[in-house]
Amino acid sequence: MKYIPQVAMLVTAAATVAAVSAAALTPSASAHATAPAAHVAAQTAAVTGHKPTIVLVHGAWADASSWGPVIERLQKAGYTVDAPPNPLQGLSYDSAYIASYLKQISGPVILVGHSYGGAVITDAAAGDANVKALVYIAGWAPANGETLQSLINSKLAAQIPPLPVTTATYPEPDGSPGVDVTINPADYPSVFLDNQLPADEEDALAAEQRPLSTDALSEASSTPAWETIPSWYMVANQDRAIAPNLERFMAARMRAHTVDVNGPHLIMLTDPSAVTSLIEQAATATTGR
Repeated sequence: MKYIPQVAMLVTAAATVAAVSAAALTPSASAHATAPAAHVAAQTAAVTGHKPTIVLVHGAWADASSWGPVIERLQKAGYTVDAPPNPLQGLSYDSAYIASYLKQISGPVILVGHSYGGAVITDAAAGDANVKALVYIAGWAPANGETLQSLINSKLAAQIPPLPVTTATYPEPDGSPGVDVTINPADYPSVFLDNQLPADEEDALAAEQRPLSTDALSEASSTPAWETIPSWYMVANQDRAIAPNLERFMAARMRAHTVDVNGPHLIMLTDPSAVTSLIEQAATATTGR
């Protein structure tokens, strides 16, 4: 087992940084710059009577099953829900994959990303008129030209300890060796879940985690969809994977409707009702459904 500080924080950062300016970290409750357009879209959708499709994008060291409790609640509320696999092969590839997936859905979409999935939806939704809202659940939200590594190296993440990871190589398309990282299963329950689930469930999640390619660290984000699409953000106050203050900074920067909820990084498993509620708020505000 190795400790790899830079890799460990791709979807990871933990603990707040006290030296951050309050102005930079104050979450914004004001409406997004595109709120008027969102209001018109909401009125139009209300007339047609169709609820939007909810698309849930998981992060690294997880899979689509991490959305299970949220999916159940959204389906009971009458939403069509898709949870496509996130390839976890690098930001450009992953966002292109999800963008292609979105183009095959007719009608309005509420696009939700957790952790690394936040970076993916930031690029994937750009220019897609069907995506009416972005919802970030303790997720990365890079700006144009920004890499996840640059966020990892920021002062907001300076006091975050590295996660214990194991590495494995795989062949890149050009034949060069790529590197995958996986969280040490023994540490997964405390870091991702704050030991809030039954031990057997935590151990299963640790065993099921999907590895992340380190290519995702260095690829720059393109023009972010949150510049033009209304956004919502959930800060996980007990997050030991992404620093809560870094989450607040990203949320404030994109003027997202922001809520702080007590919970760990995989908050959709420990408090699925709160996550579902935020998604429904975004759907109602932008589509009227």
